[in-house]
Amino acid sequence: MKLVRYGRPGKEKPGLFDEEGRLRDLSGVVADIDASLLSDKALRKLAKIDYKTLPLVRGTPRLGVPIKGVGKFIGIGLNYADHAAETGATPPLEPIVFMKAVTCLSGPDDPVMLPQGAKKTDWEVELGVVIGTRAQYVTEEDALNYVAGYCVVNDVSERSFQLERGPQWDKGKGCDTFGPVGPWLVTRDEVIDVQRLDLYLELNGKRMQTGCTETMIFTVAQIVSYLSRFMTLEPGDIIATGTPPGVGMARSPQRFLKKGDTLRLGIAGLGEQQQDVIAYAST
Repeated sequence: MKLVRYGRPGKEKPGLFDEEGRLRDLSGVVADIDASLLSDKALRKLAKIDYKTLPLVRGTPRLGVPIKGVGKFIGIGLNYADHAAETGATPPLEPIVFMKAVTCLSGPDDPVMLPQGAKKTDWEVELGVVIGTRAQYVTEEDALNYVAGYCVVNDVSERSFQLERGPQWDKGKGCDTFGPVGPWLVTRDEVIDVQRLDLYLELNGKRMQTGCTETMIFTVAQIVSYLSRFMTLEPGDIIATGTPPGVGMARSPQRFLKKGDTLRLGIAGLGEQQQDVIAYAST
């Protein structure tokens, strides 16, 4: 299934895209797409519904983050061998873990806002992993059974905050709008091999990133198992699993986002995002 939440920010309703690519309303069946809906049992029950009986949604409403109430937004750094090579970094011996503030979450096509003082805002297309079952000390062999599904994430990063203002990456990762997620949550059963998914990102129509999850240093199963040793993973937690080569920081000359830029990014089978880059505006 391709589960979505659609509507104005803070007023999203649950839905799904059917086999013909049409948006259907799920609000008569479930209250929302949240932690209570992400277990294997709940998803199997939902999958038995005849989608043709669900109301069609007219027009093209805004899509929000496909999961309500995300508890943790976890990032994994330097997790593609070819990305590590382009940055000149030594491939890590263990996953590099950082946190993205949940306040940075935004819909897949919402604007990316440059924060105050931004100098080096960068793009990073990533595979997002959504936890479906509480995970503590799980083995690599069982790890994928704790996953509800997958999604596209843009791990937007302000490199000057991340790398030039102390050793902690979090400051450059959690600015408002720095976590577009979606368009869909694609349930685990629809992804045949999560380690063979193609990723791409375009800036103003020019291809910047091309990659495949097969070049991950640590697989999805390894990441879920590893994280579960250090923190309890709860249903609805999102893990951004690293980015392939082509980020602005590693280009020569370097290229960072500026007002008026447009990003287009996606992952095979998981949908596509598009964001306009805007300047910071106080609320």
